[in-house]
Amino acid sequence: MSKIDDLLDRYEENVSRPWRKRVDGSQKVWFVVYPPEYEREIRARTGEFEMATARADHGWTLCDLTTAFPEWMAQHEYRDRYFEEPSGFDFIKEDFLADLADRVQNALVEAGEDEVVALTGIGTLFGFVHVSDLIGEVEPEIQGRLVVFFPGRHEQNTYRLLDARDGWDYLAMPIKA
Repeated sequence: MSKIDDLLDRYEENVSRPWRKRVDGSQKVWFVVYPPEYEREIRARTGEFEMATARADHGWTLCDLTTAFPEWMAQHEYRDRYFEEPSGFDFIKEDFLADLADRVQNALVEAGEDEVVALTGIGTLFGFVHVSDLIGEVEPEIQGRLVVFFPGRHEQNTYRLLDARDGWDYLAMPIKA
């Protein structure tokens, strides 16, 4: 059995368990953790995670953040100046985080309490937004479950995106192969 198959099995076990309704936002977040080199294979098999969710009688909403930064930047009034001197525009990260949080919150609000909202493309945020900041912004809007496809590592409640940045402690449930 491949690592992806094992990960899919573990996800299906978790999504099939009864969901407690009255829990803190952090307890409604699941991180599907895998080595960054599996990103393309995970993306190719996202539909299998959706089918596992449907077999457990839950809905599924995919929220792909892969193109979020280029789409946002293309519309930004200071985009040309930013690319000339990126270090002078720290406020752009705050603006982008706010826009990104709105995007994810909209998906969460539309999803019901028996639905999974799945975030993909998290790796593309590296260097622009910390995943921990994004999750903190959207936690209050989670009704069902937020599943974050996370290319990185999880050790002792510490998550490290792309194995590159110092990790952060977070109480979300890790789903690992």
